[in-house]
Amino acid sequence: MAINLSNFLISKKDRSKMGDFQDLDHLDGLSISVTSANLYNNNRDDLVLFYFRNGAEYASVYTQSKVISENIKWNLSIKNKKIKALIVNSRNANCLTGSKGYNSLKEIADEAARLLSIKQKCDEDNPKRITSKDILFGCTGTIGEPFPVTKIKSSIKNLVDKIKYTQNKYLWIKSAMSILTTDLKPKLSMEECKIGNTKVKIYGIAKGSGMIFPNMATTLAYIFTDANLSSTILKKILKKNINDTFNAISCDGDTSTNDMITFFSTGSAKNKYVSNINDLKLKEFDKAVNNVLLNLAKRVVSDGEGASKFIQIDVLKCKNEEDAKKIAFSIANSPLVKTAIAGEDPNWGRVMMAAGKNNVEFNINSLSLMFGDHKVFEKGQISKTYSENNLKDYMKNDYIKITLDINLGKKNFTCYTMDFTKKYLEINSDYRS
Repeated sequence: MAINLSNFLISKKDRSKMGDFQDLDHLDGLSISVTSANLYNNNRDDLVLFYFRNGAEYASVYTQSKVISENIKWNLSIKNKKIKALIVNSRNANCLTGSKGYNSLKEIADEAARLLSIKQKCDEDNPKRITSKDILFGCTGTIGEPFPVTKIKSSIKNLVDKIKYTQNKYLWIKSAMSILTTDLKPKLSMEECKIGNTKVKIYGIAKGSGMIFPNMATTLAYIFTDANLSSTILKKILKKNINDTFNAISCDGDTSTNDMITFFSTGSAKNKYVSNINDLKLKEFDKAVNNVLLNLAKRVVSDGEGASKFIQIDVLKCKNEEDAKKIAFSIANSPLVKTAIAGEDPNWGRVMMAAGKNNVEFNINSLSLMFGDHKVFEKGQISKTYSENNLKDYMKNDYIKITLDINLGKKNFTCYTMDFTKKYLEINSDYRS
């Protein structure tokens, strides 16, 4: 299967290779089809169909923004416990497009349902009629532009015709690349584990580079498993594992109108039925889901618009997790902190400034600050072992770890972010050019 080379948005800094990604292969019950609807006017892949020939249990979390896209409204209107397809387009967010944008999705869903129903009759022993309410949508791209319904609708037949019932690594990469916008790299992750004695797979793709700050899930991410799990269990596992993964990242402090993470289960693995999220048979699966989500979330941050540094911020020993989270994101979202790190300037005072601007009580004489293994501040003053030159050398690293120990309790929070470079300004000032 050929890769659309125009869709390899290659970073000048780091050329992506096929071998850089995990070996996602076939997952029973799922089919993937990718095409170009020419939404970018250059024939790059920009439209993907995930088709579940026997249906899939699913669970989603969506943006908490008060401004939401039409596809989120469409998805929220669907009450089916199982769905048959997910269609995702890039280039256009279908947000602030009103009833016209929403009705465009209905047109596309009707066409997809008609063609997939024909496919069922051709391929299945017991074909099912597929309706528009069996189809979910993901949209990403520019807000406020008319939705290209004609281009997308006319591409649905091509998508359905190209459905293959076996996936491979190349097809997974094509699907991950088709949903990119300002991203430079596709984002994929996988884990294999057991539920009881049954081996199951968990595969995931994501996109996100700008407009990234958690207020639910942040960005688009789609997780697929062949495990036999109900939508109720999927929902609980997803919500449980969002907090320290996708709700622990920020690129620029802006929450998208289109944020969605959806978890699909084809049930093909035929593991023993699990009715309770606390069932010990789910322990390994729960950890594997967290690994997939965290892997994808970190990939979003590391590919943040113009990023040159990956930053981890650990806030330790707070009275409660909410305080730790407020302080961590206050540091992560500070433009002064992010620009200092971009400039490799050991201006640690900016971190202390960002930590103190919240309405969170702490004792300056009790906290300590470290950059990597370099102790900077403790007991209300600069550490006796602090060396400006050593910290300057540390700031040259691509990975920067900041640890702020509040010493008031037992609750911690870790978040991940990136620096602000001149490239970030270039990308966002030229975004629609």
